[in-house]
Amino acid sequence: MDYNFKSLYSEIGGQETIDKLVDAFYPRVYADPVLAPLFQGDMEEIKRKQRMFLPQFLGGPALYSQEFGPPAMRARHLPFEVTPTRAKHWLQCMKEAFHEIGLDQNPAGLAFYERLTQVAGIMVNSPDSE
Repeated sequence: MDYNFKSLYSEIGGQETIDKLVDAFYPRVYADPVLAPLFQGDMEEIKRKQRMFLPQFLGGPALYSQEFGPPAMRARHLPFEVTPTRAKHWLQCMKEAFHEIGLDQNPAGLAFYERLTQVAGIMVNSPDSE
């Protein structure tokens, strides 16, 4: 049986596309006044981790797990106040980064973004302040 399976990782263009996306995304996050308080660390280190996590998330090499163990992303984000509003801002920054690099122009890119919308919802751990 030949299923001709390709991972989203390979369909979007592999590590080269991941690198472009991360480089387009994080300056937006650090500039966003709603998100910036969550991203106080070294941007280059955060980008490095994301460059390792996203391939694994998309069915590519398990680079993140090789260095840090299982992703357990919700648990890793629990120390941070992730509200519905912050999740929306995160997705907006991601949507803009997708558009900047043209990743919103192919079906695999759209499937990738859809998966990220699900993850953003799962990461919410605090209500919005009134």
